[in-house]
Formats: sequence, structure tokens, C-alpha cells
Amino acid sequence: MLKEKEIKVGDTHTAILVEDLKRTQIVQYAGASGDYNPLHTDEIFTTQVAGYPSVFAHGMLSMGLTGTMLTNYVGDGALKKYGVRFTNQVWPGDTLTGKATIIEIREEEGTKVVDLMIETTNQNDVAVITGNATAIIET
Repeated sequence: MLKEKEIKVGDTHTAILVEDLKRTQIVQYAGASGDYNPLHTDEIFTTQVAGYPSVFAHGMLSMGLTGTMLTNYVGDGALKKYGVRFTNQVWPGDTLTGKATIIEIREEEGTKVVDLMIETTNQNDVAVITGNATAIIET
């Protein structure tokens, strides 16, 4: 868990979430989530019917990878709120990097919390996820 005396507004935490995302990982996520939308698993459908260049990752796969980075930073059980916006697709071969930036340290209902701005980018520094989170911190 983050400690108030060890952090300040503007601090960032960055982590590589996945290097060279494989189609197999996307299909495994489809199996784990039960989301078998052909846009994520069927190359022929995705390219010839839907007109995309390839299958692409589920938004929730990207969100889950980003969430793991976030909980690794703030600590297990500390996360109170986490929300994102999916800003670009994630393709096979992408490398994703997540970043959490402290934007405020405050008190909420008698507990110290930290508000974080979240951004996950691909290898071209294009944001694929933006969002916010709030986590409990130790005083």
C-alpha cells in the first residue's frame, strides 16, 4: 500500500504490461471471458466482412492488464475506484505500457486517498486507454 509520507502529487509509476501481444493471448482471453466476438478471434471475418486490418484485443483485456499495473502500484485491496475510456484498438504485436500519475492526495470519509490519472500507450506512444482511479493510502 502507498504511504502518504513517501508520495507526492506528480509522482508516476510506469510498467510494461505486455510485450508483443500474441493472437494466442487474445484467444485465451476470449475463452476466459466468454467473449467470442469474431472481431477478436476470426481473422477472415474481421478483415473481409468487418474491414479491419486484423483481429484486435478485447477492451477488457487491455483494461485488465492496466488494472494489474495499478494494483501492483497501490497495493492489494487499496483500489476504491477504477474507470477507463478505450481510445484506440490494441493489435497483435503491440507492446503496451501503463502509467499512473498522482494528481491529488486528499481525505475522503475520514480516510486518506490518492487520485490517479491512468494512461496506457502502445509502442508508438499512442494512448489505447485513458482513465482515473482512487486508492486508499497509509498515513
